[in-house]
Amino acid sequence: MTIVFEVYPENPQPRIIKQAADMLRKGAILAVPTDSSYALVCHLDDKSAVDRMRRIRQINDKHHLTLLCRDLSELANYARVDNRQYRLLKLATPGPYTFILEASKEVPKRLSHPSRKTIGLRVPDRKGLQLLLEELGEPLLATTLIAPGETEPLNDAESILERFPHELDAVVDSGACPQQPTTVLDLTPMALNNSPVVVRQGMGSLKDIGLQPE
Repeated sequence: MTIVFEVYPENPQPRIIKQAADMLRKGAILAVPTDSSYALVCHLDDKSAVDRMRRIRQINDKHHLTLLCRDLSELANYARVDNRQYRLLKLATPGPYTFILEASKEVPKRLSHPSRKTIGLRVPDRKGLQLLLEELGEPLLATTLIAPGETEPLNDAESILERFPHELDAVVDSGACPQQPTTVLDLTPMALNNSPVVVRQGMGSLKDIGLQPE
């Protein structure tokens, strides 16, 4: 049976955050609200949990997952970041952006792009999720919660429980979240003094981070 954690969005209860973190350490799959849409998350180093998360989403290992980091300092442990990239990251974090960067040795090889050796990372701006990442002390592996056969992400706990009545270990319910995906930016060209590439325009504003007027 799926556990529902009811969390106050502005003042998340520490006891519940700790329970959720303990479940993740033991291999659980959770649905959590982010600053863009709901996501499925699991422990970074738990291969069986990662495989189960892929089965729930019905995606194969060619679909790249994202590392959710608590802050820019943690993100920089899992990616190679130069000065130009760092300045852009500082403008855009926390926020609804996903960044493609060269993976560091901290990233398990099975999670990085097989030929480019890159990884997607983000620093979410949602209080409950930030506290969960702090409690864990390490990143979470995530994928947008889109039901198989659908194109739009789920954005409230009730819809998630209806669509996935048995597959998830827990759902964090702190009210509806936006239904837009993140803006995805490939920052790897910046290492060669080129401009970042906008892979997907989503919720994150390009104007706010100085890339282009909207």
